[in-house]
Amino acid sequence: MTSSSSIGAVTSAAPVIDDPRRRRAILWAVCIALMAVVASVSGLNVAQPQLAMTFDASQGQILWIINAYTLTLAALLLPLGAMGDRLGRKPVFVGGLIVFVLANIAAAVAPSVEIMLAVRILSGVGAAMIMPVTLSVITSSFPDKARSQAIGMWAAVAGGGGILGMFLSALLVDIATWRWLFALPIVLTAAALLMGALVIPNSREKGVARFDLLGALTSIIAAVGFTFALHEAPALGWTDPLVLSTVGLAVLATAVFIAWELRTPRPLLDIRQFRTRGLSSGTTLLLVLFGILGGISLVLYPYFQVILGWSGLLATLAMMPMMLLMMFASGLAPRLVRRIGARAGMVAGLAIATGGLALVAVLVSPDGGYLRVLPGLMVMGLGAGLAMPPSTEAITSSLPREQQGVASALNDLTRELGAALGIALLGGLLVAGYQSALAGRLTEVPEELAAIASEGIVNATAISEAAGPHSEQILTAAKEAFIAGWQQAMWVGVAVMAALACFVLFRGPKSGSVQLMVSEDVHGGLASSRETHRTA
Repeated sequence: MTSSSSIGAVTSAAPVIDDPRRRRAILWAVCIALMAVVASVSGLNVAQPQLAMTFDASQGQILWIINAYTLTLAALLLPLGAMGDRLGRKPVFVGGLIVFVLANIAAAVAPSVEIMLAVRILSGVGAAMIMPVTLSVITSSFPDKARSQAIGMWAAVAGGGGILGMFLSALLVDIATWRWLFALPIVLTAAALLMGALVIPNSREKGVARFDLLGALTSIIAAVGFTFALHEAPALGWTDPLVLSTVGLAVLATAVFIAWELRTPRPLLDIRQFRTRGLSSGTTLLLVLFGILGGISLVLYPYFQVILGWSGLLATLAMMPMMLLMMFASGLAPRLVRRIGARAGMVAGLAIATGGLALVAVLVSPDGGYLRVLPGLMVMGLGAGLAMPPSTEAITSSLPREQQGVASALNDLTRELGAALGIALLGGLLVAGYQSALAGRLTEVPEELAAIASEGIVNATAISEAAGPHSEQILTAAKEAFIAGWQQAMWVGVAVMAALACFVLFRGPKSGSVQLMVSEDVHGGLASSRETHRTA
């Protein structure tokens, strides 16, 4: 996944690897590295209660620990992918693996919230160096016939890494401690480093131009600024000076980025390409949908583990019906698109997913149990699975063959950035809604106990055990407030997805402009279907 389609070697065109054994070794190295990166996206979700107890952290701080990695990865994906094209893919890949493994070792022994946040950001930097190179190495060094199969394996591993990360993380939390969650990415990264240093060929763009530093800096400022504002605004208020100044800085950075990308001869991202209906609608759909799904996954774990009292492994198993239905629907999507067209398929999937989200918001209750949320989750999985494949194909079909590197980068960027923004927005709404609903339910509870309970449901559950006569009141109030905050976040999600469906209805790809080819891609534990890439 690169920011340019011109792929060459350090001194000439990138050598095509004819030896099948070396190609297999290269594929193993990049896929193992990719699995480490993807497994780290969802791994900490299952450990939210344990993190809160270990660091005495609020729900807002836990959200930042989880989101810091995804946000950093999303913000740096395009700039560091472009840097790999220019400086050489092998040194960037190896350097990223070293940064990633050291950051995960530091995270496993982090003594405080501040250090954990710092090393999670560092992990995101390493991941952003690794992830773009894993695909561009394949596209630059594999012959045409082997390339499609290799990309299919790459896509399958991206999904397998997410699911593997969720299950192993849950198992390690149950049988050991959350600190062992980092063992999986450490082992995978070390293996990829040993293999990659030996077999990965070095290559970079032919005719290297000056790196678009201004485009990179403004894109990072915009991504971080919008995410920070969405995270903090529900609690602080949209008129808070910090929120307003952050939004203003992000808007200014976005304006500068667009203006600069339109005039520079070698842009980081050619903005003119978004005039294409398929590209604009496909990227917007994936951005929003992955944001909603990321926020849903974040909220479900404390619901399963704290309110229902389930183990991490059981909570992960409870997510499987939604994911399996996503995979099933992804397989059906190509046939549906051939019958009704890409735009109709995208709108139908969005409408179904929106209905599922509304169903969750209506049915969830503190004492209703798993069966109250299961129908909505399954409907969401079905809708998301139908909507994602035509959206991905709409992106790649909108760009010519020689620009498929850009298409791949945009596809992954919208997913990662969407997840970061969704976790920030829905997580922030959950925190604000929880605190607002809790305030009126603890009027007779001592102020110091109420203050601890307001930090999050995990904190409230812990303090209720030592609250004496106020124990039952705190626990009941916290559960009711959590559900109220969750419902508030879900209804906002419903409104956003309904608006998105209207946008795609009027701005989606024209009939016949997108033709799906069947393949599967499950990213970050969330299933989707992916085309057989027409990569240069």
